[in-house]
Amino acid sequence: MNFEDVMAALSYVVFTYDESPITVMQILQVPVYIFLAWFIVRRVGKIIVSTMHKRKVNADAVHLFSRMYLVLTIAVLVVTSLEVLNIPLTAFAFVSGAIAIGVGFGAQNIINNFISGWILMWERPIRIGDLLEVGEARGVVESINTRSTLIRRNDGVHMLVPNSQLLENTVTNWTLVDNNARTFVRVGVAYGCDVVLVRDLLQSILDERADILTSTKPLVLFEDFGDNALIFDLIFWMNANAESDIRRTRSEIRFRMYEVLNQHEIVIAYPQRDVHLDGSLTLKHAEPE
Repeated sequence: MNFEDVMAALSYVVFTYDESPITVMQILQVPVYIFLAWFIVRRVGKIIVSTMHKRKVNADAVHLFSRMYLVLTIAVLVVTSLEVLNIPLTAFAFVSGAIAIGVGFGAQNIINNFISGWILMWERPIRIGDLLEVGEARGVVESINTRSTLIRRNDGVHMLVPNSQLLENTVTNWTLVDNNARTFVRVGVAYGCDVVLVRDLLQSILDERADILTSTKPLVLFEDFGDNALIFDLIFWMNANAESDIRRTRSEIRFRMYEVLNQHEIVIAYPQRDVHLDGSLTLKHAEPE
């Protein structure tokens, strides 16, 4: 087979659209162009994202740029491929109308989640790295995709939450404005203890910690006269990136409270009951058989 035979084969008209012949060469050019364009686009995208990370651009902005860059790239590649084949976009008007009807009846949830994902990425009510409380679960947002959001729970389990649920339901974002969170530690001491001394000791425990914010002064409140104890609450603000930070701080404060209260012989109360019997008790011995 010589060169002329190859050119004749490549020039063979496969089909004709609107009096425009579509040859074998044109069809073969499309995947080659798409492969080369996709390779270049991927390399350029990685370079841009890497530059944004080096300049410490917010992770949400980088994620939004990546998604928009991907969508625009696919749209340009599709339009360019059709131009190579000399097929106008109007040729797909009927097909796209049929697809739209099918999508409207069979893929409402998918489209809803897709649009919700773009709303989340654009308005940013939820960002990558935010600490969320969804229902009874808490976790950190790792990625916001077009259909669902990936959340890593405190126990290490990953949750895929549909984007529409994050917009339609009540979601608590602990770190929307900043990473400051208020929490408390409760302790009960036995009746008869010096409550003023207890307050001063608990306040000193809060004051000695560097991770507790001083912009809002930590408080020790005499909360209540309990059934078995005098209840005190230690209320404070701290900077936390995850719930584990809050739990660790509360645990360390409890260790310190136990140590300080024991040093001053202050009893940490525990549930107890006093039983009063009316009359006298008579002991009966079992008679041998």
